Amino acid sequence: MPEYREKLWASPAPFLATALLIPASILVFAPISMFWGIIVAIVLYGAAVLTLLLTAPVVSVTDGVFTAGRARITTELVGEAVAFEASEATLERGRRLDARAWLLIRGWIGPVVRVPIEDPRDPAPYWLVSTRHPTTLAAAINGSRRPASSN
Repeated sequence: MPEYREKLWASPAPFLATALLIPASILVFAPISMFWGIIVAIVLYGAAVLTLLLTAPVVSVTDGVFTAGRARITTELVGEAVAFEASEATLERGRRLDARAWLLIRGWIGPVVRVPIEDPRDPAPYWLVSTRHPTTLAAAINGSRRPASSN
């Protein structure tokens, strides 16, 4: 069975954007104490970076189970995964998006994979998952579900 694992780390842009906490904190605390303004700025920026690192979800396909963040589903219950890149990925996240779909998308990762859910008890028609390697993830999901569907 194909295996896949990817951690959806933030790109440099969110780290640079959160760096704006540094001058903002110093500006607020400078009239009180420049020393404490610098300390607060370092602590706030450190907390923001730590949050970005600790909340990065994992997407994986292992032993017939597709995991996207906290959600898990066996590949026996999914249809053919389809990879989307560039403008097609933008359409999938926008105009083509079904409001009932389950989403694990990150703004800093353009490509997505749409995974249809074939479990009649599941209200979500599909999962839409961000990935930096859409064709590899789709191939892992599709390859993992073939043995189960041939039984």
